[in-house]
Amino acid sequence: MAALGWLTPRRRSATARSVLAGEASAEAARKSSRKQEELDALAARAEPDEGEREPEFPVVGDDKAAAFFDLDNTVMQGAAIFHFGRGLYKRKFFERQELFRFAWQQAWFRLAGVEDPEHMQDARDSALSIVKGHRVAELMSIGEEIYDEYMAERIWPGTRALAQAHLDAGQKVWLVTAAPVEIATVIARRLGLTGALGTVAESIGGVYTGKLVGEPLHGPAKAEAVRALAAAEGLDLGRCAAYSDSHNDIPMLSLVGHPYAINPDAKLRKHARERDWRLRDYRTGRKAAKVGIPAAAGVGALAGGAAAAVALHRRRH
Repeated sequence: MAALGWLTPRRRSATARSVLAGEASAEAARKSSRKQEELDALAARAEPDEGEREPEFPVVGDDKAAAFFDLDNTVMQGAAIFHFGRGLYKRKFFERQELFRFAWQQAWFRLAGVEDPEHMQDARDSALSIVKGHRVAELMSIGEEIYDEYMAERIWPGTRALAQAHLDAGQKVWLVTAAPVEIATVIARRLGLTGALGTVAESIGGVYTGKLVGEPLHGPAKAEAVRALAAAEGLDLGRCAAYSDSHNDIPMLSLVGHPYAINPDAKLRKHARERDWRLRDYRTGRKAAKVGIPAAAGVGALAGGAAAAVALHRRRH
């Protein structure tokens, strides 16, 4: 894929493959977003009550600002790639042994709340081998069904409200995730967001080859994708916001003027406190009460993860 001319200078830490992945993701996201109308979001702009003070951020009408949201454990409980794998198993794309691996990784991810690089790489490799030879249109259609079956009920209400605040201010909102861009686009559309930056799998003639374009959109590659998209859209990153749960996304969070740590892992929490970044945690009763989310939501997430692990153990024995 030819390099995109609108990519701005990047950090030295980014590899050539990170840049390629970022460029490919930004290009795919822009193509998909052109098909979507933003009139509904603009028409639904909330009018502030007379007795309430207008919040300083996001700034209404600032068309040089946008928001970038990580997906896994930030917008949605768990990892999208694992939910997708569960849906593909239901449709007999692979055997039971592969499902056990997806189930264990998902249970671990929900309980630990952090990304394990080996788990994530294993899941991506499995997904690529599973979809090889299938048509992109087929996976997009299946992704719509899987969203309804496994993902819709796992969206964090608190994070969804943050995204809506940007939409109500007339700003674009993008998901930025290592999940396949096709699945990320489905989720973004269902949530009424502008579009999605995701990992781009190679396809020829509308059929997956089983290879990636560049590398997974993870870590520095996410930052490159955001940088590329901001340049193409004419955004001022200093006026933009980014939201994530993982220390792996510090490169992306550091790009913007308004970084938020959402359901942060230990490393990101420490980093955010040192730099006075804003934090939101929707997983525990104490934090949930502070932001107005029912305490049961955090308990339910842990209980669900524990139940999944127990169920998996029983199946194996």
